[in-house]
Amino acid sequence: MQVLRRLPPNDHPDLLVGNEHFDDAGVFRISDDFALVQTLDFIPPLVDDPFVFGQIAAANALSDVYAMGGVPLTAMNIVGFPDKDLPPEVLVEILRGGHERVTTAGAVIVGGHSVRDSEVKYGLSVTGRVDPRHLLTNAAAKPGDRLVLTKPIGSGVLTTAAKKGLIQQNDLSEAVAVMIHLNRGARDAAIAIGVHAGTDITGFGLVGHAFEIAEASGVTLTIETQAVPLMRRTLELAREGVVTRAHTSTLNHAGDRLLVGDVEPALVNVLCDAQTSGGLLLCVSGDQTGRLLEAVNRHETPSTAVIGEATERGPHAIRLT
Repeated sequence: MQVLRRLPPNDHPDLLVGNEHFDDAGVFRISDDFALVQTLDFIPPLVDDPFVFGQIAAANALSDVYAMGGVPLTAMNIVGFPDKDLPPEVLVEILRGGHERVTTAGAVIVGGHSVRDSEVKYGLSVTGRVDPRHLLTNAAAKPGDRLVLTKPIGSGVLTTAAKKGLIQQNDLSEAVAVMIHLNRGARDAAIAIGVHAGTDITGFGLVGHAFEIAEASGVTLTIETQAVPLMRRTLELAREGVVTRAHTSTLNHAGDRLLVGDVEPALVNVLCDAQTSGGLLLCVSGDQTGRLLEAVNRHETPSTAVIGEATERGPHAIRLT
């Protein structure tokens, strides 16, 4: 973010969303009812199974298109691979996992690029489409909106615990199911109901991405911490100090614009912790909240919870209660 702020702004008339508010993807208008959504994301392995890793990485990249209200069209593979250390069969399985998620999303892989690397990395560059009239950004939340989260929190803690040998790989079953789940259904529900703003929860954690909505929209978001759904054992492990380093970056970035009430420090760390292929955080008017919950639940999302509200901007961007 510190680097992006130093770059010259983009002022093309058809660039509907650039990097001004650190949104999930760029959006470029082609016509009044058609715009391209473009994003790129890649990650190192979070699990031992290469096929599952490919699924997770692909779902994570596709999520940025869904978070903008878009539909994925094409994808290109991005690969870093230590070909002298690992057999090619590992890469085949990674790419096969990515292909499965892209195909399930109704998109097509059209190519990609690979480089030799000391560590495995995989992800996608994704192009999608969106009707500009139904575009979701993080800059339109309104006072009175309720905050709806469509996946539980905890993937950062659980995958970190697995890497440290504190839990077994088979203890990751819930986290894996959540991470490979596409946000397509949540996106469809959001567009059908007409939410005001949205984002997906990834590297900056729930607090970090909520903070970006608050800053871009000029509101204060209050998160009711006890209402946030957590994956099993997440808080237990966080109490033992198992979190990613990203939680510190989120806390530092928000600084004094984050107000923490009487909330357990371990839970604060979890809510600031990085997630992979997390759910959508949607801002919907209070009178439409019930309809949104019903619509999201029809798509069998991993969880659906009302976790807070937006109010007029006060001295803080985020309040944790």
